[in-house]
Amino acid sequence: MKKKQLTNNSKVQQIQDHTTDNSDQTLSTNQGLKINNNQDSLKAGERGPSLLEDFILREKITHFDHERIPERIVHARGSGAHGVFKLTQSLEKYTKAKFLTEVGKDVPVFVRFSTVAGSRGSTDLARDVRGFAVKFYTDEGNYDLVGNNMPVFFIQDAMKFPDLVHAVKPEPDNEIPQAASAHDTFWDFISLMPESMHMIMWLMSDRAIPRSYRMMEGFGVHSFKFINNEGDVHFVKFHFKPKLGVNSVAWDEATKISGKDPDFHRRDLWEAIENGAFPEWEFGVQLIPEENENDYDFDLLDPTKLVPEELVPVQIIGTLTLNRNPDNFFAETEQIAFHPGHLVPGIDFSNDPLLQGRLFSYTDTQLSRLGSPNFHEIPINKSINTVHNNQRDGHMRQQIVKGKVSYEPNSIGGGCPFQAMMKDGGFTSHSERVDGTKVRARSQSFVDHYSQAKLFYNSQSEPEKTHLQKALIFELSKVTIPEIRERLVGQLSFINKDLASVVAKKVGVDVVKLKQPNGSIPADADPKSLQSKETEPSIAESKALSMKNTAKDSIESRVIGFIMEDGVNATDVRMLKSKLEKKGAEVQIIAGSLAPVTADDGTVFIPKHSLTSTASVCFDALYLCSGKGSVDILMNVENKPGTIHFVNEAYKHCKSIYFGKETEAIYKASHVATKTHNDPAIVNSEIKNADELFIKAIANHRVWELEVERNNPA
Repeated sequence: MKKKQLTNNSKVQQIQDHTTDNSDQTLSTNQGLKINNNQDSLKAGERGPSLLEDFILREKITHFDHERIPERIVHARGSGAHGVFKLTQSLEKYTKAKFLTEVGKDVPVFVRFSTVAGSRGSTDLARDVRGFAVKFYTDEGNYDLVGNNMPVFFIQDAMKFPDLVHAVKPEPDNEIPQAASAHDTFWDFISLMPESMHMIMWLMSDRAIPRSYRMMEGFGVHSFKFINNEGDVHFVKFHFKPKLGVNSVAWDEATKISGKDPDFHRRDLWEAIENGAFPEWEFGVQLIPEENENDYDFDLLDPTKLVPEELVPVQIIGTLTLNRNPDNFFAETEQIAFHPGHLVPGIDFSNDPLLQGRLFSYTDTQLSRLGSPNFHEIPINKSINTVHNNQRDGHMRQQIVKGKVSYEPNSIGGGCPFQAMMKDGGFTSHSERVDGTKVRARSQSFVDHYSQAKLFYNSQSEPEKTHLQKALIFELSKVTIPEIRERLVGQLSFINKDLASVVAKKVGVDVVKLKQPNGSIPADADPKSLQSKETEPSIAESKALSMKNTAKDSIESRVIGFIMEDGVNATDVRMLKSKLEKKGAEVQIIAGSLAPVTADDGTVFIPKHSLTSTASVCFDALYLCSGKGSVDILMNVENKPGTIHFVNEAYKHCKSIYFGKETEAIYKASHVATKTHNDPAIVNSEIKNADELFIKAIANHRVWELEVERNNPA
């Protein structure tokens, strides 16, 4: 009896102190039910839609959706703006969505950009995916296109989304690190998930550290469906292509900007709009007839795959312009609620299993975050149409509905509100035959995990490949468990042998090409014991995947630092400043202090920054202003270290630097003077058409090809 009593007390104590240890334990639901497949959601057939009865998926995502209050669990750190979408080419042949058929009509939008992993207080410059979510306030209701700046995702099935985010978030025992994937749990998860390797190529590329929200692409990620008035169906992939091209910062810059200005992207977006440099994107679609769904060597329902533009070109059909900043950050940017299930007639879902899970998750998480089923009545979320339905009450209800009827059908209210006919804009889902065995499995057409990862890597320019290699080395160097580093290098060996070898050498492991899972992982399987399907991409390279091929001949909204002091040549400053501003660039003055600068002709310039309050990483290019008096002060004992550091750091990061008249002392003291080559980004005032050459160099963004040489000055 005594022994039994001790056992019971032990169980009571275990319940009371809420501790548990998952070591050597079987996975279970929150009700204690053992789970034999934690990889796949329940579907009607391997490629069929996910089923609402999947209580395991619902429990897992419901718990995940409510884990943090009140900020978003993912995409917590964001910034947004109002704008307008204008259609330039009608898609009436493909869809009955009015905002995609009425050419020239302005459709109001609100766009929110964000990082995924960090909290609201984290830096803008984390290496991360960026959210690119657009709410279209159309005449037929709100349509939300909730995308990212990368066209693919880490996982194929929503069942794995909580696992992915748990892995990348700060580790639960010590809440470290913030807004970073460079740690054990993330790479442990990724090393066991071959389906993630395509996305890892994107995440480790320069796409993950954009120069600006205004200089990154947006993608809908999933395959959606267009339906026209005749009921014809086309699969569609959505694209936003920035007018300014796709540009990044260097990783070294990103770490320094995080210290100098962690709000760098937020500030950049706000100031660009305030200054009238309205961010603009071309909106495009890739269209695939329903009957051609199976024509490719990848599955259109697989969110870890993209459709190469060489196979299906992007048709540009409109423009998205952001032209107004929010009046109140919390009321608008923070309270806006997106949902991929906010549709309009003519657009519908595919059976993408990640998308299917998102359709459940978003409403659920809004209930937790915004505290009410009436979140749609918050002004930023309201439809431009008056809402008519029989939903009533609930916390924070705003709309006041007259009358005694709150049900349908009814006769007391004359049958109102009544159902809309399809011809009058009533929404109807695509009539699709669904016929399959109820299974918790994944289609074999999802098995190819490496061909598009190879395609992405092969498509990068040499500097981009170098940056990607260095990113992997940095991230894996933060992983403390050698076995995880080895597994990940083994994954890389399926993508590119040279890439795997370079990374392996730097992180201290051997290249061991792993055997990888072929499809879903059985509950009792060792992931390293299963044979993988290794395939080659259908095309060798895709130009659209390299940022180098997105360059625009423009300096619009580039920020140029003018370094000056008393005695600066006012005429030269005014002439160059005028030329740059006519091209759309922004000039910001930097001096030894914030005191007014008096030029040689008595003109007074007001600095926006001092040499100690900012850094070269916050500018796209530098101009060392003409004037001996100015140069003498910049090179005195107090200012010289800051001046030379500014120049050397900009030079290291391959930026354009213009040396004005009489700045030879600065030039000779810098790393620039140690080179004898013809550097296309270094401009001297003695060169013919120097101003125009400087403008051209800025438009090229960087000269990444000279990066190695610049980082190792003689």
